[in-house]
Amino acid sequence: MKYLLVILVLVVAWMMGSRGRGNAAPPPPTRRHRTGDGAAREQMLACTHCGVHLPQSEAVKDAAGRPYCGEAHRLAGPRGPA
Repeated sequence: MKYLLVILVLVVAWMMGSRGRGNAAPPPPTRRHRTGDGAAREQMLACTHCGVHLPQSEAVKDAAGRPYCGEAHRLAGPRGPA
């Protein structure tokens, strides 16, 4: 008898779940990056110390104009020989 009750509960839960899916709103469209004429492009620079790439507007430059990813790497200077 208890198995019949368990099966009945599962069937009711399944029916309620499938009913809710039919009325659900469609998922929002995915966002795509614009690559056409309207998208502003910015030059990417490599940090002189660690080599990580970052947009030119976010780069910290030293007196010689070399780009760095942050103030700590600017103070550390260029990467030495490997």
